[in-house]
Amino acid sequence: MAILSVNAGSSTLKFALYPVDASGAVAAALITGSIEGLEQGGTAQLTYQTAATSGADGDALARRPGPYAESIDVGAHDDPFVPALAVVQQLLHEQLKGQSLQAIAHRVVHGGVWYRQAVVVQEQVMSRLETLHALAPLHQPHNLDGIRSLQRVFPGVPQIACFDTAFHADLPEQEYLFALPKRLSGQGIRRYGFHGLSYQFLQTQLRHLSARSEEKVVMAHLGNGASLCAMQAGRSCATTMGFSALEGLMMGTRSGSLDPGVLLHLLGQGLSPRDLGCLLYKESGLLGVSGVAADMRKLRASSEPDAKRAIDLFTHRVVREAGAMTACLQGLDLLAFTGGIGEHDAILRQEVCARLGYLGVDLDLPKNEQADGSTAVRLDTAQSQVEVWLVPTDEGRMAAQSAAEILQRTPV
Repeated sequence: MAILSVNAGSSTLKFALYPVDASGAVAAALITGSIEGLEQGGTAQLTYQTAATSGADGDALARRPGPYAESIDVGAHDDPFVPALAVVQQLLHEQLKGQSLQAIAHRVVHGGVWYRQAVVVQEQVMSRLETLHALAPLHQPHNLDGIRSLQRVFPGVPQIACFDTAFHADLPEQEYLFALPKRLSGQGIRRYGFHGLSYQFLQTQLRHLSARSEEKVVMAHLGNGASLCAMQAGRSCATTMGFSALEGLMMGTRSGSLDPGVLLHLLGQGLSPRDLGCLLYKESGLLGVSGVAADMRKLRASSEPDAKRAIDLFTHRVVREAGAMTACLQGLDLLAFTGGIGEHDAILRQEVCARLGYLGVDLDLPKNEQADGSTAVRLDTAQSQVEVWLVPTDEGRMAAQSAAEILQRTPV
């Protein structure tokens, strides 16, 4: 059997097909891909990569892994996902080779107070999740649109929502409470934490990689969305994101933490809540500070002084929040980098580790420069008191594993 893992955005769809063995364990993906440009009347671009397969003699490859690319005419279809998913269906048919599609696992950013683990999607589930759109406007509405589209294209296949908030469901009270009146806490205004699928995947990988994975660990998911998580005994005990995906580190286009007085000031100047949301979610972060780009690679290549200013601020915020995570843990035994920036930006890893040297972090510079993010690698020196790891994340595989586990507990 196999599980399709999906991450739907406003005009994008990332997908991967994972085989599942009889015990419910999920193996490496048979195919991974993404579709961009899913807009009415346009042409979407599909790119995908397959697992290499052996030929009849066991030596020659029957098919190159790719990557492959093709265009999809979305046309005037009311739901641009439908013609795109028809192409995905054909790809899945080629890969499944008679196996059944057991379920579709969806990354859903926010589960609110209701969902502490993956859940089979029913109407009540969708109704509850729709109330959380304002807390994750860049993700939540599109995650749910993806579920609806796949329900139409794959009728009868269980749709399972896997939540980024679930990994942080057992945060201690001191970590999730805001200093607000109790009546507001009772309404669910609290810190939730995000990037949980990524952190859960890191936790499972680190458990195999390091004997110190159950000790005092800080995980850094650094990408267009960025956060840190403090973990001990395999559980999240502090994290930088909170009620929404705005808190904590600055990000590609998101501001990160701000003095609430800034927001009151801007509201007083006449900004509407809608304008404020656009400012904080889409016009700030690396893009806002640099005026150049939200992409760290473009900022590294730029000679503009504001590009360097944005990089320096991002680095500072990572170091600053890492200090807070370490304080919550009362020490540090292992530091792990992941996410697009964490996996591929050797300069950032070097600068962060250098500034955490007071904790006993000592990075092996040649190893760090050679690491390309393709595989997990340990980056500290023999003298380092803290293990440093680069672990490429796979949120899709974690979602598929969560879906397989919930199906084993409650067969659909």
